[in-house]
Amino acid sequence: MAVEGTTGRVTRRRVRTRANLLDAAFEVFAAKGFGRVSIEEVCEAAGYSRGAFYSNFASLDELFFALYRQRADLIAEQVAGALALDGPGLDVPQSVDRVTDVLLLDVDWLLVKTDFLVHAARDAAVARTLLDHRERLRRTIEHRLAGLPALPAVLGGADGAARAVVAAYDGVTTQLLLDKDVDSARAWLKQLLTALLTDGSGNPE
Repeated sequence: MAVEGTTGRVTRRRVRTRANLLDAAFEVFAAKGFGRVSIEEVCEAAGYSRGAFYSNFASLDELFFALYRQRADLIAEQVAGALALDGPGLDVPQSVDRVTDVLLLDVDWLLVKTDFLVHAARDAAVARTLLDHRERLRRTIEHRLAGLPALPAVLGGADGAARAVVAAYDGVTTQLLLDKDVDSARAWLKQLLTALLTDGSGNPE
């Protein structure tokens, strides 16, 4: 029979261990690159044994997906929160300003994500899981864009517009990986999204 309060302490300790492993893995992946890091290195950076790792994650892939989910959820919350401020309607220029001001543009994260994209491109099962996570962000954007009275016809509706927004983000962040200029990345993203979602004047078509 468990001592009262013991289960709660174990659960809190497990949550803390998992969080520490994720934090340590992020730092090691960013410094060395995914695919060049062993479980032992993650454990050493976090100060835990392999047993602690395997009690939380079955593999480095699983650990990465937990990291990816954290960041994807954060980005989705940032986008949804910025877009929700308009209420039922959507003021595109103002919404673009808010999204690009708050959107996570972290070079270390982009390094980790890019490494894993290359890894996923060579493994169909990993690629499917990664695509599922990316789809969640796209659906969040599509749902909000569906409230616009009109979108540029070339985009083919809210689904196409959401895909274009994600593509613009991917392109801008690729440049950010090379020049490390976050301010320029935000400015370019703002210009691209405004041009994509309006007729160029800042007003939807």
